[in-house]
This record gives sequence, C-alpha cells and structure tokens, in this order.
Amino acid sequence: MRIDTLLAAGPTRSFEFFPPKSDDEARVLDATLADLAPLAPSFVSVTYRGGAESRQRTFDLVTRIEHDGVMTAMAHLICVGHTRRAMADVLTGYAAAGVTNVMALGGDVPDDAALVASDFAHAIDLVELAREIGDFAIGVAAHPQGHPRSPSRATDRYYLAEKLARADFAVTQFFFRADEWSVLVDELTDLGVARPVLPGIMPVTTLSAIERMAAMGAAVPDELVARLVAANEAGGAAAVRAAGIEAATALSAELLARGAPGLHFYTLNRSTATREIHRALFEA
Repeated sequence: MRIDTLLAAGPTRSFEFFPPKSDDEARVLDATLADLAPLAPSFVSVTYRGGAESRQRTFDLVTRIEHDGVMTAMAHLICVGHTRRAMADVLTGYAAAGVTNVMALGGDVPDDAALVASDFAHAIDLVELAREIGDFAIGVAAHPQGHPRSPSRATDRYYLAEKLARADFAVTQFFFRADEWSVLVDELTDLGVARPVLPGIMPVTTLSAIERMAAMGAAVPDELVARLVAANEAGGAAAVRAAGIEAATALSAELLARGAPGLHFYTLNRSTATREIHRALFEA
C-alpha cells in the first residue's frame, strides 16, 4: 500500500527500525518484528545511514518485509555524498522490487565533503529525482524544534514547505510537547502547505538518553527531566522507564486529540516500550 493512500484513509500507526549489523542484532530485530506484527501497523520504515553496505542492508530488510506481505515497508534514502546516477539506480531497484514508499533525506554532510562526489545538496533534490524515476509515495523529514543546520526556524519552515510542495507527507524528529507539533503544522499552513505531518514518538526510558536526545536535535524539556529524575530517586531505573513511557503515552493521546494524522514510533529495534504505549492507547 502507498503511505499517502493510507494517510488519506485515516490515522496511521507506524514503527521505525534500523537494519542489523550482526547476527545477534538480526535475531533481536526478527523477534521485534514478530512481536509488533500482530499490532497491524499501517507501515514500517527502515533507516539508512549512508554507504553501500548500509544501503544494501536497508534494501534487503525493506524488500524482505514487503515481500512477506504482512506489513507495508518504507525505505529511507540519503542523498548527500551520492551521485545522481547512483541514487537513480537505487530508486530503480526499489521500484523493480515492488517497493513504492521512500523517505527522501539529505543526510549528514560527509566530514571530508570536498572529496565526496555529490550531485545532491539537499533532500529536495532527491524528492525531485524520485518523482522522475517512479510512482513513489515520498516522505520527508520535519524538525519541530528546527533542523540543527537551519539558521532560524523561519528558514527551516520555508525549506520544509518547499519539500512538502513536492513530497506527499512528512515524519517529524521525536519531540516531547504537543504544542511543538501544532505550531509546526500551523506554520506550514500559513505557508500554504496542507500535507500530513506525522509526529515521531520516542519515550525517554533512561536518564542517560536525555543527553543523547539533545545531541540529536530534540532537547528533553526541563519539566520532563525533573519528572524522570524524581522517578529515579523514588524507584530507580524501573521507575524512570515507567515515567518515560507514561509521558510518551500522554503525548501520543494529546496529539491524536489535536488531529494528528497518525503516530510514528521510533523503536530502536525493541518492541516492549512500543507495545506498552500501543496497549494503553488502542487496547485499553
């Protein structure tokens, strides 16, 4: 199924995975897929960090999921540091394999950018190539707190609106306040964009994750940090995890109440936290 068609039919539920790098990681992911399949997600997405090996792992996992016929899969693609011909070959390969959903991402600028042959500067260039290559449903990334490399939020919104004028939907970086999603959607509406923007959800289940999430461009709000610290003082790691899942569940419910077109869960290839949030939202 095309994701734009799924979104047009009503709120979606989707899960994100990364391709395994070892046999042990593969076993963990297989178990996670088996655990989450009964939840009947609208689709799942598979990330890609860059480089031929990672690209092949993403392709193998996406096509396996798609061909199993249980879940619809979306492939992440990164274009910065790639030639137009290389990306055309990748897109053609997905189209030939029957994969119709792709996530067009710019990706991190290579450390040695001067030595990397790249025909792409931004994700919008990949969106346009995908439109030329095949009949894909195309997603792009959105950052409620602004892209880390954007000089201002206004600039970030302008370029996001340009991407969404050519793409079909957006998926956000994870965030922790419902107002961040509402403001993002309102600002895009003011720019004439009405494409669906799926909020990304990732529970904070450890204190150590707070710093990592901030480094990824999504700072955990002070009030949530205080809540997690208090939980740790009262009950240790298990209490922190419970408080984080409770906060993510409340955020998800609020987003749906505000009219979000669905929820996109970052699973980190584990099923337990996602299952608990899903159960509280949809199975109670």
